Amino acid sequence: MAITVKIERVGDDPIIKLPEEALAHLKANVGDTLELVEHPEGFVLRAYDTEFSRQMEAMRYVMEKHRDVLRMLAES
Repeated sequence: MAITVKIERVGDDPIIKLPEEALAHLKANVGDTLELVEHPEGFVLRAYDTEFSRQMEAMRYVMEKHRDVLRMLAES
């Protein structure tokens, strides 16, 4: 499914209006938080998952703090 949207300006801010069909597909409502994720072919817009984001932040912390241990495990 492809939906064409247009970039508009409200005050000084550029905005993209999402049609109801897109919001329904995302299971999102006005006021919800969405995230724009970089992807090899551009960007992906998806519903923001607080728990997933918390887990990813914990993973980044472990990977940074224990980089040497993870490298040794990968080599064995």
